[in-house]
Amino acid sequence: MNLLLIRLIIFAVLFLAGLKLYRMYREWKLEQEGQQANDSAEGGQMVRCAWCQVHVPEAEALRDKRAGEWFCCSAHRDRYLEEQKPEE
Repeated sequence: MNLLLIRLIIFAVLFLAGLKLYRMYREWKLEQEGQQANDSAEGGQMVRCAWCQVHVPEAEALRDKRAGEWFCCSAHRDRYLEEQKPEE
């Protein structure tokens, strides 16, 4: 009877360890898939607005070809270009 109880305890410990490893693997796999989805969904590279210095995804930013700068919105682009005119 003692041998049967020892085998049962060993089996339970192995089962719980396997279950814990499976859960850790599943969480790791979900994190990896989530990171890949975020990288492709957000458009990748971030750029800084020349006016307010806020970082925005390149896909959402506006680029002024004359100034060669990135902007988060058209209002900031216009303000930046107005300030640059007297200096030129």
